[in-house]
Amino acid sequence: MRHNNSSAFCYRPVSGSKTLSKHARGLAVDINPFYNPYYKDRPDGTRYVQPATAVIYCDRTKTFPYKITRGDLCHRLFTEAGFRWGGDWRSCKDYQHFEFVE
Repeated sequence: MRHNNSSAFCYRPVSGSKTLSKHARGLAVDINPFYNPYYKDRPDGTRYVQPATAVIYCDRTKTFPYKITRGDLCHRLFTEAGFRWGGDWRSCKDYQHFEFVE
């Protein structure tokens, strides 16, 4: 992720469970993960970010290259093809992530 490698198939369970992730079933893709990080705000006020070195890209009000935003070309192509975007999630944000809605 730190090297901004987009990825799709990765055989693994959902973190903290025994359920296979959508990546393990070929139903998800992560695009430009360094510029579109995953983050979750914890109850203690700290923020967990992956990749950890991409903290500055959690601020989606800033302009920078490779940023995925609602309505841009990347977002439109995936959502029009039946994918859901992790940037719309409420409990966390996974801006890199698109998963097919079964």
